Amino acid sequence: MMAAFVFELEAVLEQRRRVEREAQVAVASLEGERLAIEDRIRGCQHGIERERRELAAHLSSAAEGQGVALDAVRMQANAGLTLVGRAQQEVYKLAGLHKKIDEARLVLLEATTRRRAIELLREQRFEAWKREQDRREASALDDLNVMRAGKAGGSAW
Repeated sequence: MMAAFVFELEAVLEQRRRVEREAQVAVASLEGERLAIEDRIRGCQHGIERERRELAAHLSSAAEGQGVALDAVRMQANAGLTLVGRAQQEVYKLAGLHKKIDEARLVLLEATTRRRAIELLREQRFEAWKREQDRREASALDDLNVMRAGKAGGSAW
């Protein structure tokens, strides 16, 4: 019966896997924040375009001789500027978040490297254990063959 392989650093490997999973979760969380900020920036961009179209419509009506509704033009311009300000704030948030994402990815890379190092050690130890098991099995078979040959040939001594 073959003995079971026991890796003495299994607890270390499990701990490193947990650290790597935590780092993966941290990166995923930051990526989720990044996507949300990018969605808000796109929303601001769409709103700015809409306000510009409406402002252009007000101004073109004035060019056609219908007169300008200054209050409406002022409101459209203010709405557009407000959206530009919001978009800028989101861009600043995004820039800061990119730095955090880069840092979190470095932590993840280190955690992955540390986990992989232990896995490679485990694989090496398993291969060494397997070779030793094969050697022992071959030795045991040799011993059986010697004993069998001794019984079959009788006693030559």
